[in-house]
Amino acid sequence: MKITLSILLLTITMSSFAQLAPITSGVYHWAELPVKTEPQREGRKIAEGTTNEFSYFEIHATTQQKGAISKPPHTQKDIEEVIIIREGKMKCVIGDKTSILGPGSVLLIPPLQSQAFENIGDGPLTYYVFMFRSKKPMDIDRSDKAGGALLLNKDSLIFKPSEKGGGRKYFDRPTAMCENFEMHVTQLNAKGPSHTPHSHIETEIILIIDGETEMMIDGNTYTAGPGDLYIAESGKMHGIGNASDKPCSYFAFKWR
Repeated sequence: MKITLSILLLTITMSSFAQLAPITSGVYHWAELPVKTEPQREGRKIAEGTTNEFSYFEIHATTQQKGAISKPPHTQKDIEEVIIIREGKMKCVIGDKTSILGPGSVLLIPPLQSQAFENIGDGPLTYYVFMFRSKKPMDIDRSDKAGGALLLNKDSLIFKPSEKGGGRKYFDRPTAMCENFEMHVTQLNAKGPSHTPHSHIETEIILIIDGETEMMIDGNTYTAGPGDLYIAESGKMHGIGNASDKPCSYFAFKWR
């Protein structure tokens, strides 16, 4: 009976992993996401599956209402996370690091790091959570040598003007799950493309902050506004542009 039960549990576990499908290219609109409401909180599941690099990849968004009681600190055993704050003011504690962060700020949280988040603002706190597990073994030593956890306040990052607008670099470094992970924000002041369409081996995500955008991915054209995001799979030709005469800005990040 014990052997039979063990085989059954293993089969169920393997079946659960087998059900994870690759995340496909396209656009995810904030207004169309299903909302799960809890006392003091809302959750929005955006995507869950695999990528060319990750055996597990999930995107969701959490909203803590004003005065929400913080959940107990928790630790991810074999999951790395990137968190982007959309609105509000967050007190975050990652391991032995504590910071107060506002909209546009970013957290990089390696596995095995204790984490806790508290809404200390006068309104809702909303943030995106990107969770991922590499197909290759995680490398905590590599993460530690690159700087470990990051708590990046948008206001502490330098905005560098360009001919088309400008941008901010957040990080470009190895992590526990990635040989390299690069993240930046681009601002386009006028209508038109950011650059000519291109492709690369990395999967890329574009998260819109302000304005109206359009993006070509593998021959299909999509549009997105604040809160929406695009996913371009590894190897797919893609290019993003400003779709209006008003400025737009967006996060862009990719990994390998």
